[in-house]
Amino acid sequence: MLSINSFSLLAEVIDVGGVPSVWRHLPAVIVYSMVGVLVLGGCFWIMKTLMPFSLRKEIEEDQNTALAIIIGSVIIGMSIIIAAAIL
Repeated sequence: MLSINSFSLLAEVIDVGGVPSVWRHLPAVIVYSMVGVLVLGGCFWIMKTLMPFSLRKEIEEDQNTALAIIIGSVIIGMSIIIAAAIL
């Protein structure tokens, strides 16, 4: 049995004209996702060029786990900031 919350959820998904709102917002989602990935890649490139050492050598060859954790944390933090800006 459907409750009142189920009907309100259906009303949000289906537009009055019968076209799901997901399809109307899909182009914007794709564009914003691409912009977010480009900004994140640009931030990583800037961070990589400003480092006085090679990230690949430090993480892969020297097994620098602390640097890998810091770089991963920076990438997650930038992703959260970009996602908040897009929303």
